[in-house]
Amino acid sequence: MTNVNIMRMSELYAPTLKEDPADAEIASHRLLLRAGFIRKTASGVYTFLPLGKKVLAKVENIVREEMDGIGAQEIMMPALQPGELWHESGRWDDYGPELMRLVDRHDHEFCLGPTHEELITSLVRNELRSYKELPLSLYQIQVKFRDEIRPRFGLLRSREFIMKDAYSFHADQESLQKTYDDMSAAYGRICERMDLDYRPVEADPGQIGGNVTCEFMALAETGEAELVHCACGWAANAEAGDCLARPTVYDVPQMEKIATPNVHTIAELAEFLDIPESSTVKALSGKNDEGRLVVLFIPGDHELNELKAARAAGGFTLLSDEEMEGFGLHKGSMGPVGLPKEAHVIAARSLQAVPKWVVGANEDGYHYVGARLGEDFQVDEWADLCVVRPGDSCPACGLPLEGARGIEVSQVFQLGDKYSRAMGASFMAEDGSEQPFLMGCYGVGISRTVAAIVEQHNDEHGIAWPLSVAPAHVCVIPLTVGDDEVQPAAEKLATDLARLGFEVAIDDRKERAGVKFADADLIGWPLQVIVGKRGLAEQKVEIKRRSTGARRDIPLDALTDALAFSQRNAKVWGSEVSLFGALFE
Repeated sequence: MTNVNIMRMSELYAPTLKEDPADAEIASHRLLLRAGFIRKTASGVYTFLPLGKKVLAKVENIVREEMDGIGAQEIMMPALQPGELWHESGRWDDYGPELMRLVDRHDHEFCLGPTHEELITSLVRNELRSYKELPLSLYQIQVKFRDEIRPRFGLLRSREFIMKDAYSFHADQESLQKTYDDMSAAYGRICERMDLDYRPVEADPGQIGGNVTCEFMALAETGEAELVHCACGWAANAEAGDCLARPTVYDVPQMEKIATPNVHTIAELAEFLDIPESSTVKALSGKNDEGRLVVLFIPGDHELNELKAARAAGGFTLLSDEEMEGFGLHKGSMGPVGLPKEAHVIAARSLQAVPKWVVGANEDGYHYVGARLGEDFQVDEWADLCVVRPGDSCPACGLPLEGARGIEVSQVFQLGDKYSRAMGASFMAEDGSEQPFLMGCYGVGISRTVAAIVEQHNDEHGIAWPLSVAPAHVCVIPLTVGDDEVQPAAEKLATDLARLGFEVAIDDRKERAGVKFADADLIGWPLQVIVGKRGLAEQKVEIKRRSTGARRDIPLDALTDALAFSQRNAKVWGSEVSLFGALFE
C-alpha cells in the first residue's frame, strides 16, 4: 500500500494566537503572526514556521516554473559580497545607509547583498567571451538584506527578506527587449497563478538603475505605493508616471500686484483669493549639482517629484531659509517676475498652456494675479516635475486618471551597459570588436508576495489562501477525536483525499469543535471537511469553502468522486474554481 503524507495538527508546530499582536498594523502582519506562520526575531527580521515555510515553497515553485519555462537557469550566489565589487560599480557610496556593510578580521570590506548586479557581472565577465554564447539568463532565490531605517508592516518592509532575482546578458537591444518582454509576461502569469489582483505600472528605476522599468503592483489599501490608472489600461506609480495636470486659469485683464498679508502657503493663497488651488502656481528654489540657482514652478495643487526635479535640473537640493535670503528670495512669496538674473527657471509642462499665472511677487506679503507667460516673465525650460495624482489626464488617452494603492511584488529593468561598462564586462561581437554586455534585471519579492496575497485574501476570521499557495488544500476536521466512528471515518477520508493527490491536513487535536473551526478559518485551509457523528449516521459530511464561506452537506462517496473527477478535468492544476466550484453548485 502506498504511503500517504497527511499533516497532523496534533504534531504540527503552528502556535496560534487569540489576540492581535500589539505592533501589527496591517492584516498580513497580524494574521501571519496569529495563525502561526511567522514569528518576529528582531525588528524587520522574521522566522518562518512550518506553515509559513510551506507557503513560501509554493510561491517559490510557481516562480521557478515560470523562470524555467522561459529558459532562465537557476544558480545560487553568496549573500556576503566583496566590497571591492561595489566600489567598481560606484554603488558602495551611492547606495546609502541601507547597504549593510561590515569588515572581516583581515580588514576587508564586505556587504550583505540587497541585490546582486555586481556579483553576477563579476561572475560572467570571466566566463562569457563570445556573442555566440548569448543571450543568457540566470536567476536565484535567496535571502537579501536592506538596513531599513524603519522596518514596518511585517513582511512588506523588512530588513531581511527572500527574493528571486534574475539577470540577463545580451549582445544587442533587440535580444534584451525580447527577454524583457518574456520576463514581463512570466511575471504576469506568476501574479495570476497566485490569484493576485495586480497592475503592471510605469516605475522609476531607483538605486538599481537603467532607463526602462515596470513594476507589478498588487492592489491593496495598505500598499505603500500610490498608483494612478486609466480605463484604457495605462497605469503608473505616482512617483514615476508622466504628469499631465489640469491647471485652471484665473483670468484678469492684466497683471496686478495684490497685498496678501500673512499668506505663505498655496492653501492660504487660494482661500484669500477665493479660487481653486489649481489656479495657483507653486515655486520652489534650490541648487543643482553645479551650485547654480534653480527655481521650479509647478501647479499649486500638485507636489514636486524630487527625482524628476533632479533629472531636469542636474540635481536639486532645496535652499535653506538663510540661503533664500542670500539670493533675495522670500519664502511663501516667490514668483517668476523679478527673479535674480542667475536663476535658471524650469516649469512643469502642464503650465505651458496657462497664459496667466497666480504667483508670488518676490516680495513678502504680496502676490501677482494675471502674470503673463512670455510677456511679464520667461521660462528657460519645460519639464515633467510633479507627482501624478488622480484627476490628471492619462498620457495614453487623455481621460481623467483614477487612484489606487499597491504593494510592489516584482519589477523588471533594462539596465543597458550600466554595470558591464563600469566593471569591464565585455564580449567579442560578431565583427570582432569588444563590446560591453547589455543587461536586464528582474526581481520578485517572494516573502513580500506572501504578505500581498494575505492582504488581498482575508476576512474578519483569518486568511483565505488561494489554492495554489495554501499550506494544504483540504483540512479534515473530526468533531470527536477518539470516537469509534468519527475518528476512523475522518482518517479514512483524509487518506483517500491524499491518495487522490490533494495535500491534506487533519485536525486530530483533542480540542473543542469551536477551537478547531476558529483555527481552520484563521489558518485559511481552502476546503474544510467536517466529520461528525450526526452526519455519519446519514453517511454525510459537511464541507466549507473558505474563500466564500459556502457550506453544504455531501455524501461521503460523492465527495471523493467529485474531487477525483474535478481533478482529472481541471484545465489548470491549482485552480480552486475548477477543483472545488462544482461541489457547491
